[in-house]
Amino acid sequence: MSINNNETPAPQAPHILIFPYPAQGHTLPLLDFTHQLALRGLTLTILTTPKNLPTLSHLLQTHPQIKTLTLPFPSHPSLPPGVENVKELGNAGNLPIMAALPNLRDPIIHWFRSNTNPPVAIISDFFLGWTQKLAQELNIPRIAFFSSGAFLVSVLDYCWNHVANDSDVVEFVGLPRTPSFKEEHLPSIFRRYRGGDPVWENIKDAMVANIMSWGCIFNTFEDLESEYLEYLKKLTGHDRVYGVGPISLLGPSKRELSSKADSNKELLGWLDGCPDGSVLYVCFGSQKLLSKNQMQALATGLERSGTRFIWVVNTGSAQLIEEGIGVGVPDGFEERVAGRGMVVRGWAPQVLLLSHNSVGGFLSHCGWNSVLEGLVGGVVILGWPMEADQYVNARLLVEDMGIAVRVCEGAGSVPDPDELASAIAESLSEDVKVKVRAKEMRDKALTAVKFGGSSWRDLDMLVKELSQLQMRGKHRDRETRL
Repeated sequence: MSINNNETPAPQAPHILIFPYPAQGHTLPLLDFTHQLALRGLTLTILTTPKNLPTLSHLLQTHPQIKTLTLPFPSHPSLPPGVENVKELGNAGNLPIMAALPNLRDPIIHWFRSNTNPPVAIISDFFLGWTQKLAQELNIPRIAFFSSGAFLVSVLDYCWNHVANDSDVVEFVGLPRTPSFKEEHLPSIFRRYRGGDPVWENIKDAMVANIMSWGCIFNTFEDLESEYLEYLKKLTGHDRVYGVGPISLLGPSKRELSSKADSNKELLGWLDGCPDGSVLYVCFGSQKLLSKNQMQALATGLERSGTRFIWVVNTGSAQLIEEGIGVGVPDGFEERVAGRGMVVRGWAPQVLLLSHNSVGGFLSHCGWNSVLEGLVGGVVILGWPMEADQYVNARLLVEDMGIAVRVCEGAGSVPDPDELASAIAESLSEDVKVKVRAKEMRDKALTAVKFGGSSWRDLDMLVKELSQLQMRGKHRDRETRL
C-alpha cells in the first residue's frame, strides 16, 4: 500500500467550547442543542463544575466523544460555600452565581493555551456575557446562547441602553409593534439593577455585551418570532442570528419518559380515560410558591369551573408554611373534586402530560421553557405572569400571537374565583378560536425542526459557519508558521 503525501487531509471537525449557566432552565436547552451539534460531527468540550457534572450524564452517555472541562466552582463573598447551582438558593442565587463565575477566566485561559487543539469558538449562555471579553482575549468568536425568546432579548437590550429604573411606563420605540410595559412588568434582572453597585455594573456590562457577540442562538422559531429575529439582525448588523427552537424537540430523548415511570402510571392511566382536550394542566414552575389566599382562590376557581384538571403543587418549608406561603391545597378540596381533578405534589412529567391528547389547557406562569412546551403540546395557555421574563412572554402570546389568554398577573395578585372559573371553562370549550390557533402553532413548531424547516435551516447554517471558522483558523496558523 502506498501513501500519497500530497493528498489533502480530511478536514478536521471544528472544536467548540460549550459553557452552560448553572440553572436548570438555562442548562437543559443548551445541552439539548449540544446534542444536535454532536450529531453533526463537531468536536465538543463542555465546561462544568463538580456538582453540575451529573447533569451532563445522559448527554455524555449518548455521545461518549464529548469531552468535559471540570473546573472548581469559584468562591465569592456572597455565595455560601459549596453552592454551585441556582436551584440551591432559588432565584435569589442568580446574582451571587453571576458574580462568581467570571473568576473562571484565568483557569479557562490556561486550559485553552495548553490545549493542542484549542476551540475555534465558544458558545455560552447569555447570563455569561463576560465571556464575550474572554473570547476576544483568546482571539476566537463567542456565540451567545439564549434559552429565551427573541422578544425578551430585544426588550432587555433596549432596557439596558435606553431606560431609567424610575420610569412608570416604558414605550419601546423602534421595536416591532412598539410595545409598552409598566415598570413593574419589565424583566426582573433589569428591575433589580442598582446603578453604581460594582456587582450590578459588571452584570449590566455582561448583558450589554451579548448583542456584540459574533453570533446569537435563540430557543425560538420563525413562525413565532420572525419579526423580532429580523429586528435583532438589524440591531447586531449581521445575519448570524439563529432561531433553532423549540429546542425541547431536539434533545437526545424525552428525559421524562424513563424518569419516575412507575409514579407516572396513575396520572397517564387517568388521562387515558378523559375525553380529548378536556383536561387543564396547572403548574407554575418548580420554585414558585403561592400564598394561602392564592391557593384558596385557585382551588375555588378550579372547583367552580367543572373542568377536569391536574394541579402540580409545590409546598414550602415549615417556616414558609407558618408564614402562609406554600401551604398546599385547602382542606377538603381533593375530596370534593375526586374523579375529575388530580393533585400532584412536587415533580410532574410536564412535557409528557402536555403532549397527551386529553390535555387541552395549561395554566402557567409563562416561563419561556413552559411556554414552548405548551406550544409543542398544542394546548391553550392560560397565563398568570408573575416575574422575570413572564410578562414579556405573556404579551407575545396573548396580544401579538393570539394563542393564549391572560387570567391574572402579578406575584402577589389573587384571582377572582368566578372569573377564573369562567376563563378556564371557556378556554377548554371546543370551538374557541384561541384553541384552534394554539393547535396551528403546534404544527408550525413541529415543522420548524423537521428537515428543511426554519429551525433546521438555521442550525445547518450555523454548523457551516462554525466549519468555516475551523478553516480560517488553520489558514491563520499556516500564515503564523510562515
